[in-house]
Amino acid sequence: MLSIGSVVWGVRDVPRATEFWSRALDLVPREDADDDWVLLVPRDGDGVRLALQQVTSDKARRHHLDLYADDREEEALRHIDLGATRVEDWDYEDDADYILLEDTEGNRFCVCS
Repeated sequence: MLSIGSVVWGVRDVPRATEFWSRALDLVPREDADDDWVLLVPRDGDGVRLALQQVTSDKARRHHLDLYADDREEEALRHIDLGATRVEDWDYEDDADYILLEDTEGNRFCVCS
């Protein structure tokens, strides 16, 4: 049986991304971070891990998360308070159940109902 062990997220600034995603998802580093890599794990030990890897190519930064929330507006605002920005030029379909955001590195993710 296979399961998601980690989502690898390409970033330019590992310490900055570590601070953002640790606070946004209540994750902690599994061990001391390297300059170009850190593995963030759930505080309680159960769940998907997020690996942040330094990249130098824009093509290597392709990834996407859907974050499910009971109140997507409230959760999107919380992420914006942490440093995310709302993607303003996105063409949402009429029945869209998500809000498209960018993290502090410009990586896009959705907050979904």
